[in-house]
Amino acid sequence: MFTASAKRKENIAEYLLYMWHIEDLIRANGLDMERIKKAVICNYASLSDNERKELTDWYGSLVDMMRRENCQETGHLQLNKNTLLQIDELHRTLMASPKFQNYHSEFYKTLPFIVELRSRQGDKLLGEIETCMTALYGMLMLRLQGREIGQETKDALQQIARFMALLSHYWQLDQDNKLFENADDDPRNG
Repeated sequence: MFTASAKRKENIAEYLLYMWHIEDLIRANGLDMERIKKAVICNYASLSDNERKELTDWYGSLVDMMRRENCQETGHLQLNKNTLLQIDELHRTLMASPKFQNYHSEFYKTLPFIVELRSRQGDKLLGEIETCMTALYGMLMLRLQGREIGQETKDALQQIARFMALLSHYWQLDQDNKLFENADDDPRNG
C-alpha cells in the first residue's frame, strides 16, 4: 500500500508492474489473509500498529476484489485494467500530437519489438502498451527467479523500458497538468 502509493506518484509503469506483482503474491498465498500476514505483512517490522492495520486492510480489500472480479487464478483487477487503459489513452494522445516528436521516435524504435512479441502471443493480441508492460513484467519475474535472459532479449527489454519510462514521464506531467501547459495544445480538447 505504501509502496504502491509512492510508485503511482513517481512512475505509473512501475506502479502497474508492482500491482501485478501484488496480485501474483496474493495468488501465491491462496488469497488467504493469514498466509499473507505471515508471508508478507510480518516483513514490515518498522510499521506502527496503525500502519500494520492499514496494510492488512489494504491486502484484505485486494483479496476481496480479486474474488468478486473472479481473478483468483489469472487476470488483473479492474483498477489495474483501468490504469492500463488510462496509460494507453495517453499514449494515443501523444501519438496524435505533432508536439511530441521525441515520443514518436521512441515508440517507432520500440515498435519492432512490440510486433515480435505480438507474433508470439497467439490468439490473444494485446494492445501496444499492454504488450510492453507484459514484457517488462515477464523480465521482472525471470529476474526474481534468477533465470538467465539472453542478450537479444535484454536489448529489446531495454528499449521497451526506455519507451515506458518516457511514457511514465509524460504521465506524470499530465497528472500535474503540465503536459499541455496551454489548453489549446491539448488534442483531447477537440
